Amino acid sequence: MNKKIVVLISVSFILMSFVIGYKEININNNKPQYVIVIHGGAGYISAKSVSKEKQKKYIAKLNEALMKGKEILEKGGKALDAVEETIKILENSPLFNAGKGAVFTNNGKNELDASIMDGQTHNAGAVAGVIDIKNPITAARAVMEKSPHVLLSGNGASVFAKNQGLEIVKPKYFYTKSKWKRLQKVLKKSGTEKFGTVGCVALDKHGNLAAGTSTGGMTNKKYGRIGDSPIIGAGTYADNNTCAVSCTGHGEFFIRYAIAHSISAIIEHKNLDVKSAAKYVFEKKLNPAKGAGGVIVVDKNGNIAIEFNTSGMFRAYYKSSGEKEILMFK
Repeated sequence: MNKKIVVLISVSFILMSFVIGYKEININNNKPQYVIVIHGGAGYISAKSVSKEKQKKYIAKLNEALMKGKEILEKGGKALDAVEETIKILENSPLFNAGKGAVFTNNGKNELDASIMDGQTHNAGAVAGVIDIKNPITAARAVMEKSPHVLLSGNGASVFAKNQGLEIVKPKYFYTKSKWKRLQKVLKKSGTEKFGTVGCVALDKHGNLAAGTSTGGMTNKKYGRIGDSPIIGAGTYADNNTCAVSCTGHGEFFIRYAIAHSISAIIEHKNLDVKSAAKYVFEKKLNPAKGAGGVIVVDKNGNIAIEFNTSGMFRAYYKSSGEKEILMFK
């Protein structure tokens, strides 16, 4: 072969490699170093139903929680740590239906559920029906990391939490006047109010995903009812190969259709982007079944999706690029 031709071919390969490499660098640069998304529940709320003063309180608390997670991720912390610490802030606030602000059951008690999942290892932990653990999300993580189990419930979960040195409080800690009034209002209607739950999903600088969800359940719930929040695959799911998901809404529907895992599976098997996958689940599963609620999702590339079919959903996100948003209504 002519030497000039050989040289030209070699130069062409070098240029092609450079161009391909350049494109890959540009693509990788578009990926955020870290992302955090949170929700404070979805429901039939509107700007008219929530006073301006109350709206400011919700936004301030969502911002506080969001910035806590952002601070952890910015310093190179784990997605799991960001998820736990962010949710703890929401659990400690009486504004949301989780932890301190948990709603009341039919017999006037507060029963709390929570779960957390590591997208890298697929390890997960959850607690359900607990009445004296201050931060159920921390108990869920303890179950994940310090026991061979995934889900502990009731008194057994409390005993385990005590043995792990977690903060235990008297059940009356969870009493809030506003949630008690809400129970009385619902009792008069003889119904069950479907509203609440907090959650968080995160992608850290190491490329790991995590998801967590915490709730006080439904106002006026009976018979030890447990919803989707502590059920892995229904209310919470994380997989480094696809995405991390946290759900909120009428839990029975999220359980029946395994909503959190379905979004991950659709991304994996249908090769859809994260927004299309979330929309698909609502259009093909939740909406036809008349299941109300919402989801927050972040995929392995830092793309996010926030989908809900109610009039409002407390939600916020922050990306390493500085992109930030906090919203309450449609």
